[in-house]
Amino acid sequence: MKKKKKSNYTNLRKVIKVAGAVIAIFITLLAISVYMVAQNDGIIGKTADWLEKAGAPVELEVPPEYIEIYQRAEEEYGVPWTLLAAHHRVETRFSTMETMVSPVGAEGHMQFMPCTFVGWSHPTCEGLGEGDIPADEMKDPAVIEQYGGYGTDGNGDGIADPWDIEDAVYSAAHYLSKNGAADGDLERAIFTYNQSDEYVEDVLYYFNQYEDQLN
Repeated sequence: MKKKKKSNYTNLRKVIKVAGAVIAIFITLLAISVYMVAQNDGIIGKTADWLEKAGAPVELEVPPEYIEIYQRAEEEYGVPWTLLAAHHRVETRFSTMETMVSPVGAEGHMQFMPCTFVGWSHPTCEGLGEGDIPADEMKDPAVIEQYGGYGTDGNGDGIADPWDIEDAVYSAAHYLSKNGAADGDLERAIFTYNQSDEYVEDVLYYFNQYEDQLN
């Protein structure tokens, strides 16, 4: 009986060892699979050179295709490009949100209310600023100038479109510049963009992270 009991104990140890090995292999394969999916989706390896430092959280990565746009907008309006990146990250997660129309009607890559984009003196603008602005007026730089809006033709195609990434970023830079960002008053500019203390904290968090990566 004792001999049989010892044999059962030995067999049990073997089973545990085999199970442990199988689990270890499974975890390794799962990790490799997650890594490959992330690579294919552009999550890993999509960071710009300035952000490619060990341990940089995925949430802090700025898609490199946008950086030149931010930088050109900075040259035009004097707003730090890292601030534009932070706004873009907070507003639409770098344009990756399923829908880029907010519950109150803000739209596009940088989430402009139509009346802010075209101008609050437009006859349909009131309340929160959703307005009832015809599509052709919404994108017309001459109409925007007439009504004092912030919509900007960033790519020089004669249209100011909040759904065009260049126009949206330039419009955001225009707005932030006029509200203090170009003079260093970032908090006031951010709060004017979206009147929420939490929003200001979120934007400043990413702005500071991006600035830290540059130093």
